[in-house]
Amino acid sequence: MLIPGLVSITFRSLAPADVIRVARESGLRGIEWGGDVHVPHGDVARATEVARMTRDAGLDVAAYGSYFRLGKSEAEGLAFARVLDSAVAMGAPTIRVWAGTIGSAQADVAYRDAIADESRRIADAAAAAGVVVAYEYHGGTLTDTRASTAALLAAVDHPNLMTLWQPSVGTSVDEREAALVDVLPRLANVHVFQWRDRERLPLREGASEWARYIARVRSTGADHYALLEFVRNESVEQLREDAVTLREWIDAPPD
Repeated sequence: MLIPGLVSITFRSLAPADVIRVARESGLRGIEWGGDVHVPHGDVARATEVARMTRDAGLDVAAYGSYFRLGKSEAEGLAFARVLDSAVAMGAPTIRVWAGTIGSAQADVAYRDAIADESRRIADAAAAAGVVVAYEYHGGTLTDTRASTAALLAAVDHPNLMTLWQPSVGTSVDEREAALVDVLPRLANVHVFQWRDRERLPLREGASEWARYIARVRSTGADHYALLEFVRNESVEQLREDAVTLREWIDAPPD
């Protein structure tokens, strides 16, 4: 089942209570809470309060969108244990992490091995707490291409290590769909938006493209959150329109 939701960092300027209100009024069912502004890493009291507010509004904590970067964050003083503490306090089923700080074209074997080793370590720690770890699918990391993502997931080979997916900028619809198919066995959630290059568009303009992606995601037979982000002009009204579109697609996928 696809569950419509929102990535909180879509509206970094809004307080958590306002993010919750907008999500609820838009008919969404879950929120991925960001670890940079809304629920800072390691602030367990804030995590507990935001989780309570979310559930009191009838919404799910879909995930904890951390900014923990493998190969960097712990060296700079952000221990994964703090990120995990926040996720546990929220009851978040999944923690989003970033697969390094450089793109795959710049990464040598030693760097890739180090990221894989750290991935296994944090996946072990999260598993003990009942939380899944999922990579952000993003440029400038080791999940920036189909081949690199597949190689990293295979190298880590951990049952508690998953990945998110979103359409990659600068690739064709066919390439994006193929990348999604590659990660279906390890798919956690999907980030949903529609861009032309880097111009943000109303989601409805991607109907034919997203029909293909939605069909692929449904084929897993598992539950996944479809989380809206990058709305045009960072507009609440655009979010409401995009939420209507997303809910329509989930209820009756576009042709």
